[in-house]
Amino acid sequence: MTGSRRLLWRYGLLALAGAAAGIVLGFTDLATRLDNDIYDVLFRRRPVPERKTLSAILAIDEDSLQWMGGLQNVRRALAENLPAVAEHRPLAVAIDLTLTDAGDLVQSQALAGALRALPGLVLGSEMMPDGSRWQDPLPLFQVSGAALGHVNALPDEFDSIVRAIPLERVAGRQRRWALAFETWRVARRAGPPESSPTDVKVGDLVIHSRWDQGRPMRVRFGDLSRVPRVSLRDLARDASRGEQFRGRAVFVGVTAQSASRDRVMTPVSNQFPYSGVEVHAQAFETIDHHDFLDDTPAWWPIGLALLSSAVVALIFTFWQGWRAVGAATLVLAAVHAIPWWLFGAGLVLPAFAPITAAWIATLLCAGWQYFFVRRQLARSEADRHRYQQAIRFVTHEMRTPLTAIQGSSELITRYSLSEEKRKQLGSMINSESKRLAQMITTFLNVEKLGAGQLELKRTDFPLADLVTTCLDRARPLADRKQIQLMAAEMGCQNLSGDRELMEYAVYNLITNAIKYSPEKTNVQVEARRDNGQLELSVRDQGMGMTETEVKNLFRKFYRTESAERSGETGTGLGLSIVEQIVAQHGGRVAVASAPGKGSCFTIVLPAPRG
Repeated sequence: MTGSRRLLWRYGLLALAGAAAGIVLGFTDLATRLDNDIYDVLFRRRPVPERKTLSAILAIDEDSLQWMGGLQNVRRALAENLPAVAEHRPLAVAIDLTLTDAGDLVQSQALAGALRALPGLVLGSEMMPDGSRWQDPLPLFQVSGAALGHVNALPDEFDSIVRAIPLERVAGRQRRWALAFETWRVARRAGPPESSPTDVKVGDLVIHSRWDQGRPMRVRFGDLSRVPRVSLRDLARDASRGEQFRGRAVFVGVTAQSASRDRVMTPVSNQFPYSGVEVHAQAFETIDHHDFLDDTPAWWPIGLALLSSAVVALIFTFWQGWRAVGAATLVLAAVHAIPWWLFGAGLVLPAFAPITAAWIATLLCAGWQYFFVRRQLARSEADRHRYQQAIRFVTHEMRTPLTAIQGSSELITRYSLSEEKRKQLGSMINSESKRLAQMITTFLNVEKLGAGQLELKRTDFPLADLVTTCLDRARPLADRKQIQLMAAEMGCQNLSGDRELMEYAVYNLITNAIKYSPEKTNVQVEARRDNGQLELSVRDQGMGMTETEVKNLFRKFYRTESAERSGETGTGLGLSIVEQIVAQHGGRVAVASAPGKGSCFTIVLPAPRG
């Protein structure tokens, strides 16, 4: 799989996780509340444009209540003033008042007479709280030809804000259409509605409203000041005020805040709620202007969540850094703007799921890319550091053979030597050159091991042979300090691993013991087998180390204070190489030391079977 395809899979999975999280969260109550809040913000930011209205309100406001002496006298006041409404020939009159009780018989009979004179009468009907039946107006008020419409709104279950009305309600197997809808049918002389599971049709009017969701219709709440309003008191004082009702659908109801029992909050309500009659008037205007807000299909927010997350995945696959972040920001801006654009087209999109999905996908992909780039940078720095260390390794360890080669070649060229001496020096130059080449190969292998690019050449070889080879190579250095090298009996024990690398590790421990030991002392090499492990120890009688120095001993470039004072040259790299080689063989290096009492380095390896 190529790098781009691998990245696409990784970012694709991250984006898919973001999309899934957004979609799942979109079905929670929190998402519903936030979608409602977003809807209200969009509603306020895109108000209904100014247009001609067909409705009007005969308002029983605070002044009217005081004038008629309270709601107990409302039937008498209406009976006296509704003739002035009928005189100006409205298209329809909707009564949003409770007319289910007999009340004062004289007032009720007078109101019934006034209702008979009204053209296009629509009476309000309210559902019982348990939904078992309808509270219809008394037969006294149901004059011939009067339509019945339910007055129920559809407050949201979370915040009780009315954003829609139910076009249809059923109680006791009796169906009632909404008061505003029935008033519109009467005012426009429309025929009976035809309903299907997904919409309601009246002539050329189609209202998309699902039966299984309660037939909701979102109301386009506009500026109430655009709807002509006459208070009952003003009409009583001046009957000519009824001229505002001519050719309109008149909604009669209580608007007084102190007496209206059906006050509701709407998306455009400020500090004062709407009265029921005002909601009916706004719903009527929504229907009359065919200005509906339809919910998008359920798969739209899911599709948008998946699409936006997929685009984010592609962006971070092929771009990096600020370029990717900038492009992802544009995707986020588009996801935020789409609900606004759709709202202008009359569609309501639940915005929480796609917005949340896009944000989570962006954060996951951006976060992964950030840490991926940091990891790549760290790897690059590690490779550079390893390369520098390799150069130091080679420089440090090549000094001894190079010194021997340079010294021998200088003797041959500057002095007249016997043939035998020349052969000895030539042989030394040849052996040291081979040793130098072998050393370079060893260090390159160590580097490859550290980078995980080299497999160990595992073979079984005699431990005694390995120790003898290392001691023979280190003997000239020991002779110069009159240090005696001693090896305990190794027996027939074998070691399993890379012979060249293990030879370097053992040789390094022996030469370190010689370098940091006083003259005329001993360096002891021992081996033993214990509990399935092979332990090879190099013990000296040198200066020793403190406990703190032992803890830091295998850090690269670390040298103890006593080593610095000894005058011996070194870079502090040898022991770190030894530890790395032993670790590659599945073992460890143990150190026992104390100041003035020498040190013992022990290579602990798994013993080969057999």
